[in-house]
This record gives sequence, C-alpha cells and structure tokens, in this order.
Amino acid sequence: MAYFSRLFSSARTVALLMLTIIAISQPHQALAQEAPVKHPASNLTSLLPPVAKLVPHADTLHGDVRVDNYYWLRDRANPEVMAYLKAENEYVDSFMAHTKEFQEHLYREMLGRIKETDLSVPAKLDDYYYYTRTEEGKQYRIHCRKKGNLEADEEILLDENELAEGHDYFSIGAFRTSPNHQMVAYSVDTAGSEIYTIYVKDLATGELRKDMIKDVDNNVVWANDNMTLFYTTLDNTRRPYKLYMHRLGARQEDDSMLFHEKDDKFWLGISRTRSKRYLLLSLGSKTTSEYHYLDADLPTTEFRLLHPRQHEMEYYIDHHGNDFYIMTNENAKNFKLMKVPVENPAKDNWRELIPHRTHVKIEGFELFRDNLVVHERENGLEQIQIMDLTSGEWHYVEFPEPVYTFWLNKNPDFNTNLLRFTYTSLVTPRSVYDYQMDTRGRELKKQYEVLGGYDPSLYQSERIFATASDSTKIPISLVYKKGINKDGMNPLFMSGYGAYGASSEPYFSSNRLSLLDRGFVYAIAHIRGGGEMGRYWYDQGKLLHKMNTFTDFIACAQFLIDERYTSQENLVIEGGSAGGLLMGAVINMRPDLFRMVVAVVPFVDVLNTMLDPSIPLTVVEYEEWGNPEEKESYDYIKSYSPYDNIEAKDYPTMLIRSGLNDARVSYWEPTKWTAKLRSLKTDDHLLLLKTDMGAGHGGASGRYDYLRDRAFDYAFIFDIFGIEK
Repeated sequence: MAYFSRLFSSARTVALLMLTIIAISQPHQALAQEAPVKHPASNLTSLLPPVAKLVPHADTLHGDVRVDNYYWLRDRANPEVMAYLKAENEYVDSFMAHTKEFQEHLYREMLGRIKETDLSVPAKLDDYYYYTRTEEGKQYRIHCRKKGNLEADEEILLDENELAEGHDYFSIGAFRTSPNHQMVAYSVDTAGSEIYTIYVKDLATGELRKDMIKDVDNNVVWANDNMTLFYTTLDNTRRPYKLYMHRLGARQEDDSMLFHEKDDKFWLGISRTRSKRYLLLSLGSKTTSEYHYLDADLPTTEFRLLHPRQHEMEYYIDHHGNDFYIMTNENAKNFKLMKVPVENPAKDNWRELIPHRTHVKIEGFELFRDNLVVHERENGLEQIQIMDLTSGEWHYVEFPEPVYTFWLNKNPDFNTNLLRFTYTSLVTPRSVYDYQMDTRGRELKKQYEVLGGYDPSLYQSERIFATASDSTKIPISLVYKKGINKDGMNPLFMSGYGAYGASSEPYFSSNRLSLLDRGFVYAIAHIRGGGEMGRYWYDQGKLLHKMNTFTDFIACAQFLIDERYTSQENLVIEGGSAGGLLMGAVINMRPDLFRMVVAVVPFVDVLNTMLDPSIPLTVVEYEEWGNPEEKESYDYIKSYSPYDNIEAKDYPTMLIRSGLNDARVSYWEPTKWTAKLRSLKTDDHLLLLKTDMGAGHGGASGRYDYLRDRAFDYAFIFDIFGIEK
C-alpha cells in the first residue's frame, strides 16, 4: 500500500528553506495565545499534548510558499516529538481507562472463538508434507514437516516463538526450503520497518549457517544447485532496486550484483517458475513490466530479456514444457493470455490462448503439468476456469453461494492434478478444498472451527448496489444477524479501500461476530479504485479520476441510510492505509454523514508526501496518484488531500491508529492530521490518536496482540454507542 508525508511549495527551494526555519523555531512553543481545543471529557483536556491544545492556524501563506506548521513532527530524533506521541497515548489510556474491563471481555470473547492449538492442511512436495501449527498461549507459528506420510514423526523446522523472544515485534518474510529439502532460507523483521535479515538453517544439524544477509528486502530464492541464493536490496526510499547472487559460505560483501534498476519508478523482484525450470527477474512500475529469465540449473549464467519494457504495457509470465505463458494488457485492458515458445520468445511470436473480454478480467494463472488454472473476475465475483492441456477442454469450478471469495493455496507440487484453494464468504468460515481437476470432484480438507457454537444459519449475507453521482452502480456486500428491521435504527459498520486495483473481498471473520451479535450490520463498499469490477473499475478511481473513490463511498453510505439499514447517527466507517485516505476525504466532504470513524495508519498527508521523492513509495506511485510537480496533478491532489482540506467545522468522533516504524505511511501523517484537526474542528466529539511505538504498517505482529488491538477498537465504538457487555 502506501507510506508518505511532506510539505510543499510552488518554489521548491524557498519552501524547504521556510520549513527548515519553521522546524528550528519550534512554533508550537510560541503560540500560547491560541485557545485550547474543546473536549467532551473536559477533565482530561490537561492531558493533551501542548501542540494539540495550542496550535496555529496551519497552512498560512507567505507569498507563493505554502507553509506546513506541523512539519517539525517529522523529526523522530527530536525528544519533543517522542514526548508528543507519548502524551497522545497517555491521553488515549486515560480516556479509555473505564473500558479496560470491557476490552478484556471482548478479547476473551474473540479468543474464545479461536482454536488456539491448530494446524494448517499439510501440503505435499516431493517426499515431504509441510505445514504450520499454533499452540495455545503462543503468539506465532511453528513451521513443521513430516517425511513419507502424515503418520511419520514431526520435524520442527522453525519455531517463530523462540526467534521472537526479546522482540516486541517479529515477522517472517520469506520461508524457502532448498530444492533438496536440506536447508531453509528465511527473512526476519524485528521492528516493523520492512527491512529484513536473511538467515540459512541447516535442517540436518538444526544449526544456523554463517550466511547472514542484512538490510535487504523480504524475498529470497534458491537456484536448483542448493548452493546459490538470489535476493534484492533496498535503496534509501526502500525500493527494491538491486539483485544479488549469494553462494553459501561467502561473505555478503562478496556477493555479485546482477542487476541495478536505476529508474525510480520501477522496483524489482525475484521468483521461480512453478515448473522450477527458470528463475524470473521481474521489473515493474504501476503501469509497465519487464521480465528476464535464467535457467535455474545454471545460476552463474546470465539472465535473458523476454520483452523490453513498453510504456503502459504490463505482462506476467510462467513456464510449461516448451512454452512461456504470458498474461498481458496490451490492447486488452482486462488482460488476455498468450503463449510463446521458449526458444523464440519475441513478441511477434506470441499467440493468443484466451482473448480479451470487456466483462471478465483475468486476475492471474497457475500452471500444472496437465492443467492451466485461470483466476478470473466477472461482475465483481471471482471464478476459476481450468483447461486440460492435453485435450484443450475448459470448465469452471462451481461455488455454492451468491457472495463469496476464494484464494489459491501454495500448491507447491507442479505434477499434481489436485488444486487446493480456500473458500469463504461473509457467513462461511475458511474452508480448504482439494479439487480434482480431471474428475471435477472436491474434498473438504478442513473448515477452520469457530468455537462457542457458531451457527451460520442465523446470519444473512447479500449484495446490493448503490447509484453513484454519475449513475454507476456500486456493489455493497452486507452481512447481519437475521431478524433485524430496516427501520434506520441499526448501527452499521462500513469499510472501504478503493486503491491500487486491490479488491475488498467478502470473507468470514469470527471477530466480526462481536459486532453482528450486538446488532450491527457490516458492509463493504466495493468502490472504484479497487479491482472488483475489472481494470476499468481501477482506472476510474486513480489519478485524475480519484474523486470517484470518495463520492462512491458517500453514495454507498447515503444509500444504506435511504434504504433504512441505518441512519447518520448510527453509521461507523473504517479504512486503513489508502483506505485511511478514503476516511479523511469523505469526512472533509460529508462530515455530517457519519457518527464515528476508525482510521488505521491513514495516508492523509497526500500532497506533502507526493512532493517528497526521498520518502518510500513516492516516485513509484506517481502512476497511482499523479506527480504534483505538474500543476494539473498538484491542483487535483490538493482538492482531496485530507490534511490540506481540514476546515473549521464539526467532525465525527474519531479513533486514529499509527505505527512509529511504519515504512508505508509514516507516523507523522496521522500525527499531523490529528494536530490540525484539533486546531480547527468546532465540535466536542472525541478525537484519539493511538501510536504503536514498536510496530509498523501492519500493527501488532503477534496473534494475541492483534486481538487486543481489535478489542480496543470495538470497545471504543461500543462505548460511544452506549453498548454494554
């Protein structure tokens, strides 16, 4: 997603100078004449940080320079910034102190639905069955395998709980066993910063090898010789930009650099084809891609270019037999599928296998020895189409519900005729199926248990459509407990995202039952900017069409109110990251429409962020938001940027979440946004900023810590609504 924040001037040099002066002069200490912000809990006002109580009218103009009076909050080395964040957290703790018992109750309630000691469905690869499991009381997964059959003795490959000891945050990025199954290479982040260290463990001895590769991206790939690793490193903006080759036993400083991507709009990645025959070097921007391939048996030879980057042409490849299969959007907005001989892969030789369809988007594909599996989306719903590569016959996998989602599992075995996927809906828990691609039969391998007597027949899901301002029909997925009345009295929790072409899928959540069982309706607004209705849907919610994302969400909210699912006094909205941008934009446009807002790591300082190419993701996202160095894009971004459009008016009750180590949305974005809101808003509604001082974009890394965070959010909502246990 995205991480950002900065400040702007039409005269860049003058602006930076002005900001430096402002930061040095510490304006927050020179504004004691301003009136303190009003708060409903007036006895807690003294707990607010000084900059939140006494702030300037931000964005004053000095000639042609736009000044950001909260720019100083970017300096995390400044003790006053850390004191400010600490004071905000203390204010949150003070206000929420009376809900501690309720938070614990909600935590226990959600935990009580989870089978704490559990395991995944084992996946067979060669002579091994790989799986992960969890144990009661432990935050993280344990990676295991069995040799030969599932009755064999368990071998623990990696216990994340042991590795996480002494760390407030812990995350495994890549986890790659060597082709001969004798070693595992894995990457670790212990700060939430998304900067990883790669380790290699000898599975025969249980010892770590001396190969330790620091300050890299999360990915690592083996060559077929079991001795060569490929990994990528990050530039100053944390863009993966260099590919290295490492020979086991060598020092990192002696590793060979194989590729350097110098265009700041492009990032690179490394992967293997499912056939394990080739390594793939992928280079991509938001609109353009390029692939190079290397024989995985000959890792010291050179990568070969398949097709050079071509502006606004995306293509993605995999290998089968004598051919490369290629998914591309060249003259095919919703993508088409091609194939070409490996021996002569020039684009003139590409031949069409699945043509472009305006109503169906190809989302991806997977190749097996005997079958081609195509992941498609039609009318907002996902579907699987399978081709028998011998007969050429096609068929679709059938699904039982009108609103659902699925995802393909790892399926590591190229030679199998079994396709494993996970199916779920708003009422159906995660269900893992093995689908026989030849006989079309299926076997339910596991449905994840919901403890405590969950009965799906008590809940209702549906899909309805709101009408946007330009008459476009916007899908809304709903779930609620049967028996509600459409009288406008139901509290309703609506989420949205609408960016990067990512789809908000209707999946099951046992935590969500804590809302539904207390009378809430849960809604997902499938707004433009996402990918639910194909590539056209995405394109109509980006760049100079971004405003559609916000007006779509408002139209969905208004429709739910008009249809009396809820009312303005009962509507809660939530979004994270780019969905946090959505939250900030819609409350600037229609603050009267919502009672409460939960904004998680919100990307709200869009203009300042996109004007600072030194910040991670800025340059690579010019093709998502626009380059504000160009006047048309600058004016358009400024028209919706949440931070830049705060006004002196009433705003809803708000809970804002942030992570100090966030590498995608820098902590100062929600921090500055909160401070400016406190300065200008005219209401008495509660505004809380909660910063996790030891996490990043994804929040708490442990599964119990995550539940406690969710219990906090729900307790905040229920408390405002006056809902007791």
